[in-house]
Amino acid sequence: MIDNRTIPYATLFLRLCLSFFFIAHLYRKFAVIGFDSWWNGWINEGYADWVLIYCLIAEFAGAVLLLLGAYTRYVSLMLMPLMIALVYHWAIRKGFWFGAGGAEFVLAWLMMLITQCLLGDGAYALKTPALPWEHKKDESVA
Repeated sequence: MIDNRTIPYATLFLRLCLSFFFIAHLYRKFAVIGFDSWWNGWINEGYADWVLIYCLIAEFAGAVLLLLGAYTRYVSLMLMPLMIALVYHWAIRKGFWFGAGGAEFVLAWLMMLITQCLLGDGAYALKTPALPWEHKKDESVA
């Protein structure tokens, strides 16, 4: 049985947890290991600049827009390719299990993003204007 009274709050909780994960990862990039160290490490691994720029934009969007509840579905969709690539990256290098530094946690994170995308904004979301493709055509003709 689904309790319709608590669904918006469960969605809010998931949204805030996802936002926290992105904030934590950005904090690690900038305050713990240092941005230059992070950037140069991935460049040395053979990744293109545009991949790293996409990664930063996606993580900032995840941290800020999910926290506010703004365009939650679109932000979740934008983050999914990053998570799919990370699942592949860690599965190839370390295997599946999280204890060995593998893809288990990133795969769970991806599943949380899919769930968030399906659920939407949840409670206490910032009211945002509709995007151009969201406008419904008036089908009633008088």
